[in-house]
Amino acid sequence: MGQPVALVTGAARGIGAATARLLAESGYAVAVGYHADRAAAEEVVDGLAGSGIAVRADVGSEDDVVRMFADVDDRLGPLSALVNNAGVLEGGGRVERIDGARLRRVLDANVVGPFLCSREAVRRMSTAHGGGGGAIVNVSSAASRLGSAGEYVDYAASKGALDTLTTGLSLEVAAEGIRVNAVRPGFIETGIHARGGDPDRLARLTPAIPLGRPGRPSEVAEAVLWLLSDRASYVTGSFIDIAGGR
Repeated sequence: MGQPVALVTGAARGIGAATARLLAESGYAVAVGYHADRAAAEEVVDGLAGSGIAVRADVGSEDDVVRMFADVDDRLGPLSALVNNAGVLEGGGRVERIDGARLRRVLDANVVGPFLCSREAVRRMSTAHGGGGGAIVNVSSAASRLGSAGEYVDYAASKGALDTLTTGLSLEVAAEGIRVNAVRPGFIETGIHARGGDPDRLARLTPAIPLGRPGRPSEVAEAVLWLLSDRASYVTGSFIDIAGGR
């Protein structure tokens, strides 16, 4: 059996980059998915312990997703693991201030993207299609159960949809050799809040975290690795909250 192949979307930084590094250290050939920052993605690839490639896609674009998976097929071989990590969060605000354009951007990245990527992964992994099985991990958010009122209800709703995808797909493909699970990070030390227009959010809300600190991307990556591994062979349709007690 050859080297296992993993695709991590949104892996040019943050949780995705930490996950790509840990998977490479654990023996995977890793495809580092990115949308715009090619230099950052290639820097992650250069730092991997094993083999890896950078693959570009706007995950909200069906054509891009199809091309990305074909690229992974051609350059790394049969896919055995998918981490749906790519996502966006936009500046905080009440629902009454959120326009349709913002909603479409958030839902395209956070819902349409994981659906399309999961579809392509199932077409390759499912034993019903001649595949050898595999595992999918969706990077959701504690926001899916907390709601993010007054700040990011659109983001929270998109992650709620991702949770539903996790449950439904896990049941759909369980008999076809594919496990589907999710992690739900809380406040993690990444740049997502700064990119969403609120760079001080972590510092401001740290007192509300029972463990008294934000999480690290590596802590989320460890949970993703476990869910992808044979150590979690009897786990599907499950969620791991990584939120410091929130």
